[in-house]
Amino acid sequence: MTAEPLRPVSLKREGDGLRVAWSDGAATFVTWAALRANCPCASCIDDRAKPPNPFRILSEREMAAGAPAPVAMKAVGHYAYQISWNDGHSTGIYTIEALRKLGEPTT
Repeated sequence: MTAEPLRPVSLKREGDGLRVAWSDGAATFVTWAALRANCPCASCIDDRAKPPNPFRILSEREMAAGAPAPVAMKAVGHYAYQISWNDGHSTGIYTIEALRKLGEPTT
């Protein structure tokens, strides 16, 4: 008998983040800011690898967006979710494993 793959049974927008109930009975919570900061797209990974720029100026779009918040979230096959953010970014594909790893256990 093979074990069932880990999957979310419920995803709920809650306050400033995402609450996930998992098929193994666990529950996690991750803030939108943590999800956005850990975007797995190539461009964001490259940006995180660079040294911080203390003189970076936010674009008008970034300033208008405010705190990170999703505007849409859609399933990508049976393995991931794509989140479109209020700052216009939407190329990150968050695998189910990444969502589990980024989330903090809850009761």
